[in-house]
Amino acid sequence: MYTALMERPLRVLIAEDEQDIASLIKLALERDGKIQVEIASTGDIALKTVLENPPNLVVLDLNLPILHGTEVLRILQAQPATSKIPIIVLTARTSVHDRITHLEAGAVDYVTKPFDTRELVARIRGLLKRERPLSKSQTVYENKLLQADFEAIAIRVCGKAIQLTRKEFEMFKYLVGNRHCVLSRQQILEHVWGLDHPTGSRAVDVHMGRLRTKLGPAGTQIETVIGLGYRFTDQNEASVSSYVA
Repeated sequence: MYTALMERPLRVLIAEDEQDIASLIKLALERDGKIQVEIASTGDIALKTVLENPPNLVVLDLNLPILHGTEVLRILQAQPATSKIPIIVLTARTSVHDRITHLEAGAVDYVTKPFDTRELVARIRGLLKRERPLSKSQTVYENKLLQADFEAIAIRVCGKAIQLTRKEFEMFKYLVGNRHCVLSRQQILEHVWGLDHPTGSRAVDVHMGRLRTKLGPAGTQIETVIGLGYRFTDQNEASVSSYVA
C-alpha cells in the first residue's frame, strides 16, 4: 500500500505591463489547477515579489515601467536566493543582439512578441517539469520485484542491479512519478528529449522496448495503451512490501 501526497501548485510570476497579455497567459497556465500565477505590472513590484517569495519561474517583459526588465534580470541573477529561478524573457525586441545579451545575462529562454500562447505555455511547462523537485513518493519505489532509488540512480530487479541509459532512466522515472496515468508519446518526448526534440515518436517506442527488456519480469508494469501512450502500474498492490511516502 502507499499514501499519495498532494503536490503544491507551482508558482509562476508574470512581469508584464500589458494586462491583456498577462491575463491571457495566466488563464492558459491555470487551466489544469497545477500552476498558480501572479501578475506584476511594474519592474519594482516584480523584483519585490520575487525577493520576498521566490516563484518557480518568471516570465519577464523587458519594457516594464519604473524598473526595466533587464535590470530586474540582472539583480535576480546576482542574488544567491534567486539566481537559479528560470526566467523567460518575453519582449517585442527581435534583434539577435538583444537575444544573445539576455540569454548570456541568465535568461533560460527568449520569446518575441507576437507569440503563440500555446507554444509559450508548453515552454513554461517543460521548464517547470525539470525544476520541480521529486516528492518522497517519487524518490523511492519498491515492490516484490522492483527496487528503484531515483536519487541514488540505482535500479534493481529481483535484487540484481540493472544499467539504464540516461534517456531510459529519465523515461522510467517519469513513468513511475506519474504511475497509473497514461502518458502520450508526445509528453514523453518533451520530458525526456526536451521541447525542441530532434527525433520522432518512434524513438519513444524503441527506448520503451529496451527499457522493458532490461526490467525483465518487472517490465510488465509498463503497459501500452493503444492509441494513447504508456502507463506504469502497480499490477499487484497486495504484493508491494514497501512504498516510501
